Amino acid sequence: MFYLRRVASALESALKRDRLIVAASLGLIAALSWAVTARLALDMSWMALGTSGWTAGYFTAMFLMWVVMMVAMMVPSAAPTILLYAALQRDARLRGTALFTAGYLAAWTAFSLAATIAQWGLAALGQLASPMMIRATPWLGAALLFAAGAYQLTPWKHACLGKCRSPAAFLVGRWKPGGSGAFLMGIEHGAYCAGCCWALMALLFVAGAMNLLWVAALAVFVLAEKLFPAGVLIARASALLMVAAGAYLVWGG
Repeated sequence: MFYLRRVASALESALKRDRLIVAASLGLIAALSWAVTARLALDMSWMALGTSGWTAGYFTAMFLMWVVMMVAMMVPSAAPTILLYAALQRDARLRGTALFTAGYLAAWTAFSLAATIAQWGLAALGQLASPMMIRATPWLGAALLFAAGAYQLTPWKHACLGKCRSPAAFLVGRWKPGGSGAFLMGIEHGAYCAGCCWALMALLFVAGAMNLLWVAALAVFVLAEKLFPAGVLIARASALLMVAAGAYLVWGG
């Protein structure tokens, strides 16, 4: 009996240690990403790459900017799911959690590529009022706000939001064993997360993706949607605010 108690105590200590390692790692990733995002926003000299048009180098720079910004914005709201996944692992906890996190970030990397291509296309069409700040023209900004507001009320939005707000149900229902399973589950959760937030992320074009206050405000809103008890109500109520903001851009801006 004494031996069993010692084994149980050792296992509990290992689990606590692993959770602390995962939590600290996620905190470090988020902090570094926010630091880089802030540096890019405050020192815009790197955007001089775009003075010659959309070269391969400028496209790569913009893509990396989107990747870092998405990591900064999305890792905090994904932390509860990642920590729960770590707690459910029976063996190779840190390796499996790392693969799950990598899969989640891979989904947002794919979104970042789509956002960069969209930015490229909008610049080519002359729909960015300030390409250096990645800000849309008033009419496009209003259209994005109307679209995001409408999407907040759709079944697709709330189906994806439900997956993000119920990590236990997602993990139990979609569990896949092994390292490849961890990576695929991470991709799937990231895809649901992108399905929940893609319209909100499109709003980065409204005030400027390099507007640090706007980026932080959207990140806090995403966190509130996913983690606050009234998150679903917040999502629905925000639709009215977005439509009102779009109307202001059209008629009052």
